[in-house]
Amino acid sequence: MRKNLQKVNKTAGVKSTSSEPSDITNFLTQAEKLSKNGVGRGGLVFALDATMSRQHTWDQAQHIQAEMFDAVGTSGGLDIQLVYFRGFGECRASRWVGDTVVLRDLMSGIDCRGGRTQIGKVLSHVRKEAGKKNPLNPDRSRVDAMVYVGDAMEEDIDIPCDKAGELGLLGVPCFMFQEGHDDATERGFREIAKLTNGAFIRFGAGSAASLAKLLKAVASFVSGGRTALEADKSPEARLLLEQIK
Repeated sequence: MRKNLQKVNKTAGVKSTSSEPSDITNFLTQAEKLSKNGVGRGGLVFALDATMSRQHTWDQAQHIQAEMFDAVGTSGGLDIQLVYFRGFGECRASRWVGDTVVLRDLMSGIDCRGGRTQIGKVLSHVRKEAGKKNPLNPDRSRVDAMVYVGDAMEEDIDIPCDKAGELGLLGVPCFMFQEGHDDATERGFREIAKLTNGAFIRFGAGSAASLAKLLKAVASFVSGGRTALEADKSPEARLLLEQIK
């Protein structure tokens, strides 16, 4: 089973010391069976910070993130890869999956573990995936956009921003969702969004409904580009259009 799990940290030269929960292994087995890579399908990387700083709001965050997954699921025409980091150098990525119910259920199997943020590693992974072609559509990149949810940036800001610049050149926007109000983190997230022509969005209590609509707008953008987003007359779509050039 372990071979089904992509170790993002392996490519970055960091050896994982964390054990692999059986529920995550089961998810990956199911995901392999459910993967659907249609010709017209877009690709979205959904990345999560699962370090201990999010523990006190993790239950609430799981609920909001589940709503976001559901919103993507109703959009159709979209494949998602889930990436998360936690603990000492643990950073993992699922296979590409077309059934977001499976991804939503995976959330209940991820617990927070103490460790530093690994945003640079996540962006490096997305850069690697973006260099691949859709197996059923060689004219389309494997990744169309990334959504990231986190509350901190503990790395030297220049490192993630360097990776973000590469994604910007590849045309992969990053939609950065911040939990909390840390000023330094907001500056970092905003810079990554700016460098990738993405957007910065606040993530917090009482925002499940609007965030779900925002992610649905992101899904529309991934599946149909700016034209699809412009056709969406919702306030959330307009918010994204205001930030996306």
